[in-house]
Amino acid sequence: MNRRTFLRGLTLGTVTTPLSAEAQQAGQIYRVGFIFLTSPVSEMAGTEPVHYLARTFVQALRALGYVEGQNLILERRSAEGQNERLSGIVAELVRLKADVIVTGGDPLPRVAKAVTTTVPIIMTSSPDPVGDGLVQSLARPGGNITGLANTVGPEIGAKRLELLKAMLPRLSRVAYLCDKAEKDWESPRGKAVRTAAQTLGVTLVRTEFTGHQYTDAFAGITRARANALFVASGAAAYADRALIVDFATRTRLPSTFGFREAVDLGALMSYGAHLADNYRRAATYVDRILKGAKPADLPVEQPSKFELVINLKTAKALGLSIPQTLLLRADQVIE
Repeated sequence: MNRRTFLRGLTLGTVTTPLSAEAQQAGQIYRVGFIFLTSPVSEMAGTEPVHYLARTFVQALRALGYVEGQNLILERRSAEGQNERLSGIVAELVRLKADVIVTGGDPLPRVAKAVTTTVPIIMTSSPDPVGDGLVQSLARPGGNITGLANTVGPEIGAKRLELLKAMLPRLSRVAYLCDKAEKDWESPRGKAVRTAAQTLGVTLVRTEFTGHQYTDAFAGITRARANALFVASGAAAYADRALIVDFATRTRLPSTFGFREAVDLGALMSYGAHLADNYRRAATYVDRILKGAKPADLPVEQPSKFELVINLKTAKALGLSIPQTLLLRADQVIE
């Protein structure tokens, strides 16, 4: 049995087990910090939050026996797209003596690590925990951070381009939209997509935005006469997904993202980690740490499930016919 299978089994076993008496000591109340990068706190609030990832996390905690108003204080926070607020948010949770802090995606784990090296931090969707210096290794994190990655390697972006090509067999020119500050074009992720493009006979047009400013990038895409849009995964693109999808819709560009929320807004497709599963599993990390486990000893898990989501309504609006093989393969088809 390999490590990932063992951890999945352990997770499933834990989910179905009520909070043990030894963990739920009489009168003990746990304080858990829960931070989103872009979505407002209002979407994280309540026993059944509007945001599906927050809802999944809260439900998973409840299944493990952690209930707000009884033995849990869940400190919900969000930077609402303003990364400069992150350090202050983490510092506040440290002052409140949070037992553990659960963070969303990059750059949240990096900021949290810079603020505290003692409070346990659980990341829910890190693209490269080892490469980004968050942990020493996946098997032995070695510090106060552990949790879940949102990829198994840079080849996931390449796979996404392959799926786009399978949808659009005549695809020849693709705008690669990425955050200049993240240096995505030269990263392992960017290089993997560029290599795949050469294999597929597709020309990638490098198009970068800076600081949530897209005017020049969008103008460049139009000038390049691209016939599809590949959006590199990243915090800024996630925060600005509505703006990017609106541009793709107005210019009638088939678009592919690494997260399904863009498809809900009208993008053609997405392929990436099943983030709801990550947030469900993050709750088990909280449980284990509150029961005494050390982050340094809890292996970082990689995704066990990736989902392909296709917006058939968008395809019809663009006059596209999606191959039946892809529709059958899709985890969800939005009609």
